[in-house]
Amino acid sequence: MYHNIRVAAYEPDPLHEPWREEMRVLRLGEDLHTELTRMHAEADKGSVRPDRLPVRRLNSLLQAMAPGVIATGRNAGTDGRLPWLYAREAVPPEVLAPVIGTWAAGMYREEDDTEGADLEERLRSDNPAEAVQLPHWEAESVDLAETVTSAGGTAEPAARLYSLLPEWVAFRLAARTFRTGGTTLHFRVESSGNGARLVSWPPQRYGRRGQTWYYSACLNITVHTVPFAPRFRVHVSTHVRRWATRLDVRPHQLGGTTVLIDTPLPWPGGPDRGYRLMVNTLGYDRRLKELAWRHHSPAPLLPELDIVCNYPQPAALFTHPERWINGSGDVAAGIVYHPSIGPHKVGPGLMPRERADLDAWVEEGLRPMLTRVPDLTRVTRSNTPSLLPRSGAGRGPGVREAQLALQRRAAMARALGGRPLEVTVFWQSPDTRAALLAELPKLIGLPAGERVGAAGDDTWRWRGEGVEIRVWARPAGPLADALPLSRERRRSRAVRLAEAIEERCRLVADQEAPPSDGVGVVIAEIAGKERFAAVPDSDPKHALRIAWARQGRLSQFVNLPDDTDSGLEHRARWTWLDAFRQLGAITPPAHRVGAGIPGELQYAALWFVRHTRKGPTRCLARQLVAVRVRPEEGPGAIEGWDAGRDEWVPYPQLLLMLSRAAEPAARPTVESAGSMTAVPATDLVERQIRALLFQLRDRPTLLLADAGNLRQCWRGLRNGELVPDMLGFGTAPAQRHTLYGDDLRVMLVRDANARAEVAEWYAHDAKDRVGFAEGVWGTAEPESRVFASTASTPHTAAKLPKGLMKLAPTAQGRTAPGKTAWNPGQMEITVLGCLSEKALTDSGREGDLPDRPAEWATLTHQLRYHDDYPPLARPLPLHLARLAGQYVLPVAGTDEARGTSSAP
Repeated sequence: MYHNIRVAAYEPDPLHEPWREEMRVLRLGEDLHTELTRMHAEADKGSVRPDRLPVRRLNSLLQAMAPGVIATGRNAGTDGRLPWLYAREAVPPEVLAPVIGTWAAGMYREEDDTEGADLEERLRSDNPAEAVQLPHWEAESVDLAETVTSAGGTAEPAARLYSLLPEWVAFRLAARTFRTGGTTLHFRVESSGNGARLVSWPPQRYGRRGQTWYYSACLNITVHTVPFAPRFRVHVSTHVRRWATRLDVRPHQLGGTTVLIDTPLPWPGGPDRGYRLMVNTLGYDRRLKELAWRHHSPAPLLPELDIVCNYPQPAALFTHPERWINGSGDVAAGIVYHPSIGPHKVGPGLMPRERADLDAWVEEGLRPMLTRVPDLTRVTRSNTPSLLPRSGAGRGPGVREAQLALQRRAAMARALGGRPLEVTVFWQSPDTRAALLAELPKLIGLPAGERVGAAGDDTWRWRGEGVEIRVWARPAGPLADALPLSRERRRSRAVRLAEAIEERCRLVADQEAPPSDGVGVVIAEIAGKERFAAVPDSDPKHALRIAWARQGRLSQFVNLPDDTDSGLEHRARWTWLDAFRQLGAITPPAHRVGAGIPGELQYAALWFVRHTRKGPTRCLARQLVAVRVRPEEGPGAIEGWDAGRDEWVPYPQLLLMLSRAAEPAARPTVESAGSMTAVPATDLVERQIRALLFQLRDRPTLLLADAGNLRQCWRGLRNGELVPDMLGFGTAPAQRHTLYGDDLRVMLVRDANARAEVAEWYAHDAKDRVGFAEGVWGTAEPESRVFASTASTPHTAAKLPKGLMKLAPTAQGRTAPGKTAWNPGQMEITVLGCLSEKALTDSGREGDLPDRPAEWATLTHQLRYHDDYPPLARPLPLHLARLAGQYVLPVAGTDEARGTSSAP
């Protein structure tokens, strides 16, 4: 058993302060900013903000073509007085002028670019009447550890460090080589919106079945804060970057994929090549009806700067990606792989041994300015709740499954409340129909069902111990077809999709529904989303969910099996288990934390649903979801908050309510009830949360919130706003959390998410062995409020050697690059509010025994476990709240249709 875990996170070393780096800083300046603003307004006469220069393409061009540039500042295109470029050394005018001139010319259409092309000459001109003044570089000593400490003790870096420091770290590491197993890797820098990346270049090769597949090591570098930590963190996460050299899609199916270009520097007297790879986006332009460089890619400007080299054209790169990744002349380009492009024989991920080696290389390269954060140690041996054992003395085959079936049946009986469960299965494959009918009685421990109804009617019934289930099996027919979407592009995608949804709803309404006096669930077999990728928005899943929700029925979907599908029984099992979850027939196992957890404790979880115009129905949506679980009331005691009726309702009723309540959000304000005053959405949600907290005051409550999700609408959950045992709303001062409930505890969780907010980890020991470990981990400080929760590898996951090497395969592991390396993630737990000694004193309860934060972190960790599931990414109540958001499906212009919906 491992007793320590190591996180791939670093912080400024207090023994190396102050940490200042001498840099050159450039501002656009008033003269150049004014001229560029005039040109932008002239080139784009329809621009709403002509003073906001589109400098993203210019920044990418300068980072790749101007040696010495480390990073670009934020908002420099809006205000010429702000820092624009940070560099190790000043970029000479003979480099800066042509880059700016080429970019300015690119703002104009080809037939109108005369004035844009003239800017370079004016930047070089000595004639005061014609010249546009190039700004001068300034020397600045930049504090790379500049920090402000919040009222709660959280160290927050200066705003510019979020982009500047990752670039500085990347350049420092790129100057070194990484050696492993006889292989030497060289790294190049790739700028990203959230930090910087290191990509090994040129790529590694993996031969499989007569074809070569390409991949690289990739390190993501980001800056983050940790609640109540005295120093900010630099996270370095590692994974495999795969390159696409075989595209199994047609050009019009390519929405947008990243392309990195390795180009020489065209300036005489300087280095031949920089440390950067230039980031571009390749996709299909529906206006031009051809492949093109998109999203302000700098690639189209390269031939203007360098007329010697041959740069890739979009169609040529799409047709011959392998030729370009191996280089054409001095230029190489790689298309970043995505599963939608087709298969790839290199598996994702790295195993712990290889990640540990890269981590040690990073640690060595960052000394002495940055030091690794201390290892975390176990805070408890109670890693899991009271789960049924998988094996043991006296446990014959099938004992565990029989006990699980009994639990499920009891939970279902309570959730149904004496009503029958009526399930309609719309199938396309007879194998799927058979698997679903065979798996249901196994899961609830009932004998084979009896066939009922008229001869030839595919209807089945099960009865036993307070549960009655009737299943109607019907061919799906046209219900599962792709949605027919109008091609009339003068109307918005949301409106055209809404029309298709309404058409499918009418088709569902025309179907003969089974007689209903119970709880309705529909299971539908549809093709996977990749089958509908050729026509965006044609997947019928959301339209069918809306249609059946209007009939008061829940819905669950199962994908069509493919020709090699050997896991149909497994998928049928999960389909039923998720249907049981929607019914609320689930409850957390009893915890094993100890006497410090009060009896009659209820769990409450909050989740904020936020859909953009890229969401499932192309409509904006803002919806707070609240779920309450009361384990002492027995299995199936799951409820959700109905804000319209101000009451807790059964979980399935919550789902159907969400489907009806989801109106498209046209703007980030909401009119309050009974008033014409527009209330900002964040204020409205915070008001709802405060009202909910008062509804939970009647008993001890554990409130669970995902900080990465909820801080979008609850501003007081941002790390810099957190204060132990205090809750803040809006701009008002934070208050004691016990004002919202005498026995309230508040836990914040977060995972890595898309921003790598939580660092990667691996377990290790004194013998340099590395691997995985489950448990709750923390520092040696007794009053620590922040903990790490790591779960075990699912028993269904493939077992791979922890020392598997993919970047430098050994002779015994030649197929290692083809393996998928799955690593359990870390869930960070912050005990924001508990009954600490101070909280009890402030509440006038000095004689009460204070909480131990580690116990509440352990309880939160144990809520990730359930007998029916592999370890969850979040605690079960939060998992339920998040999945309820799948029913938030606003549809443009469907008020009339919504009026036909019925309650369950």
